[in-house]
Amino acid sequence: MYPEGPAMAAPEEPLRRRKVAGTGREPGSPLGQGRSPTGGKARLRAGTFWLTRIVLLRALAFVYFVAFLVAFHQNKQLIGDRGLLPCKVYLKSVQRHFQGRVGWDTMSSTPTLLWLLDWSHMDSNLDALALLGLGISAVVLVTGCANMILMAALWVLYMSLVNVGQIWYSFGWESQLLETGFLGIFLCPLWTLSRLPRKTPPSRVVLWGFRWLIFRIMLGAGLIKVRGDQCWRDLTCMDFHYEVVLIVSGNLSFLNWLTIVPSVACFDDAALGFLFPSGPGGLQDQVLKMQKEEAREARPTPMFGRMVRQAANLALGILVAWLSIPVVLNLLSPKQVMNSSFNPLRIVNTYGAFGSITRERTEVILQGTASPNASAPDTVWEDYEFKCKPGDLRRRPCLISPYHYRLDWLMWFAAFQTYEHHEWVIHLAGKLLANDAEALSLLALNPFADRAPPRWVRGEHYRYKFSRPGGLHAADGKWWIRKRIGPYFPPLNLRDLKDYFRSREWPFPELE
Repeated sequence: MYPEGPAMAAPEEPLRRRKVAGTGREPGSPLGQGRSPTGGKARLRAGTFWLTRIVLLRALAFVYFVAFLVAFHQNKQLIGDRGLLPCKVYLKSVQRHFQGRVGWDTMSSTPTLLWLLDWSHMDSNLDALALLGLGISAVVLVTGCANMILMAALWVLYMSLVNVGQIWYSFGWESQLLETGFLGIFLCPLWTLSRLPRKTPPSRVVLWGFRWLIFRIMLGAGLIKVRGDQCWRDLTCMDFHYEVVLIVSGNLSFLNWLTIVPSVACFDDAALGFLFPSGPGGLQDQVLKMQKEEAREARPTPMFGRMVRQAANLALGILVAWLSIPVVLNLLSPKQVMNSSFNPLRIVNTYGAFGSITRERTEVILQGTASPNASAPDTVWEDYEFKCKPGDLRRRPCLISPYHYRLDWLMWFAAFQTYEHHEWVIHLAGKLLANDAEALSLLALNPFADRAPPRWVRGEHYRYKFSRPGGLHAADGKWWIRKRIGPYFPPLNLRDLKDYFRSREWPFPELE
């Protein structure tokens, strides 16, 4: 039996000192800044989302910036005073539907700031909305911080454009950006502009809102395929649908980039820390300090501001849950509808993509001639070229994502149907007959530049397909092979369109 006393403890002291020396610090001294007890670099712990919020805000601001850039460059030509589908005419039709009043019913059916502005200079209004959105989104993108005021402004500005954009803004990514942007409002503090607002940690309700969004996007996209085209079940759709990396080559506007944004909410600071500098004073270091402080602190004392914010987050969760009911019912329905909104604010929407796959690509080619006789066999027709859509057989397919040419996109859809379903095509033809500079700015080539306008314009329907690598057409420098299907619309001259324009309240083009 060994006696207990100081003699038994003495050998342990040198051993303890040797262990401490192995860490490179004196006994009793605190851990080095940013270092773990084992002497390695301290790591961010899982479960906090300070850096996640910065990544989310910057990603969302990037998409907003692209969307407002497209709007600034193209809205005047598409929905401006002399646009292909003037939004002033559209708003007047909404106003007539409500017996000419501009009251709550009118504004709630089509929410837009344009109700409050002077319509005599609609081009200026559209530019102002787009430029303001560009400025705010640029600030958030560069700084990585925002508050609820800035994010709400972005949401209201873009909603104001979407709700008067008509067919040009009728695609799923517009509603998806508005839903994502609405959640982004509640991700931020009310007033504070700081990347790490200590008193306003990211709301778990909002983070789960983003996760619910990406879940619905993916599930909806999958279900619409299973319930849609037989080729998805036969595993043959990819023969037509997927030829190269879709996010790069699909030219699907900012859709794929936007879909990445809510998925960021699935990753915490520990997962995303590598995106930020790790040096002293850097964002990683600051978050690490905040995590340590949070671990040492007792339960935070309830404050009025914190309680208000918790109540707002709870209300947001209830609102999203309530608005999700028709969305979930749609997902469960065998008659699932994709890319639809169930409320004018587009807070919770239904999504899906490529439920059916086209096996061939058809294109409408617009042509003009200076000949006085459009039906003469020797009439020379010259092609107009768009900025991105197929036309010239020798032009390489363009890669522009996340930017978007709205006219080119709608010309592709117009080729699926007749011009009677897309009256704006005739409006475009009339503008080409007048060499309208605004409309021509949406095109890549005007064969009548620096010449008199064409006397006649027609639309021809063609079937396009890629030339085979190594084949005769490819060896001749042709990316495409095309075969004429027939006329899309007959030859038109400007005089014959006067009544057509007047009946639709479109400004009659003036010869340039």
